[in-house]
Amino acid sequence: MTDTTDAEAHRAKMQKIKAARARMMETKTGEKGLIIVHTGAGKGKSSSAFGMIMRCIAHGFPCAVVQFIKGNWETGEKRFLRTHFADQCRFVVSGEGFTWDTQDRDRDIAAARNGWEQAKALIRDPEMRMVVLDEINIALRYDYLPLDEVLTFLRDEKPEMTHVVLTGRNAKPELIEMADLVTEMTLVKHPFRDGIKAQLGVEY
Repeated sequence: MTDTTDAEAHRAKMQKIKAARARMMETKTGEKGLIIVHTGAGKGKSSSAFGMIMRCIAHGFPCAVVQFIKGNWETGEKRFLRTHFADQCRFVVSGEGFTWDTQDRDRDIAAARNGWEQAKALIRDPEMRMVVLDEINIALRYDYLPLDEVLTFLRDEKPEMTHVVLTGRNAKPELIEMADLVTEMTLVKHPFRDGIKAQLGVEY
């Protein structure tokens, strides 16, 4: 085959793919606020959620983050959003630190409850387009929050066009079943196993 016939064959193939894609897109006309779950042992669950927050800000959509578990850890995303986009993105920190830091179940439960109450108020706000519940899956895993209460609220009270993103390992099967979009981050390789600590700009 000559370069010309290769190019023509490629063009014909791409035209077929484009036509098939156009036919498929004609059937995708629905729009709704999604329940989105990022879970799994791999890195990137919160990072992906914050990427969505950046998109909302770029489109001028009011949005919010409620951070469970991580507490007052000074993360880059918290500093960035509070410093530059506080008027567009509410950032709530409810946790006091990782569970192995606090070592106080009652305090962890109280912090999770406080975060959940603020999260509900933000989700109910009809102006909000997206609310990220960062690491709430950990709070649910340890029964700091009643799973049934969270599921019932999302089903019955979330405004129709509001997106809610729930991150953290070990998402409950019932939450996965309810969600519209679920991504599981798979751990393939991580430098922590080789003695490399969490680093600025990568982990936080």
